[in-house]
Amino acid sequence: MRFFEDLHAGQRRELGSYEFTAENIVAFAKQFDPQPFHLDEEAGRRSLFGGLAASGWHIASACMRLLVLERQKEAAAEAARGETIAVWGPSPGFKDLRWHKPVLAGDTISYANELVSLRASDSRPEWGIVQGRNTGTNQRGELVFSFLATAFVPKRTTG
Repeated sequence: MRFFEDLHAGQRRELGSYEFTAENIVAFAKQFDPQPFHLDEEAGRRSLFGGLAASGWHIASACMRLLVLERQKEAAAEAARGETIAVWGPSPGFKDLRWHKPVLAGDTISYANELVSLRASDSRPEWGIVQGRNTGTNQRGELVFSFLATAFVPKRTTG
């Protein structure tokens, strides 16, 4: 995990990909978003989606999983090198959540994060605040998902 001083706008990280199978779409929908077009292939075909569609919350959850796994991988590598690990703080929220195109059974979504802005916290001098655009792109190169996330990031030094 990088410290605030190590970051700059424009930094991009590829987070990995997730395949949306009919099985995992239905399993997620049964538990969290039981709408017909997420549960049944035929209902999905008859809907505006034209096929069994992943819940937007499933798409977002896959992104979150890959973000966390990427951070864990970075922290493990830093620990192995004997470096101090920067433990990021909570997120005060996100905005501009968009599902640009449907994600259908068989689609593989590749996720990425790009830092958009950084600023020092006015009320907590030991922290910086970063905003990053998270995106998901399908196997055809089409943007299907995006949101702007904000997070607190520790500074290596204060002052």
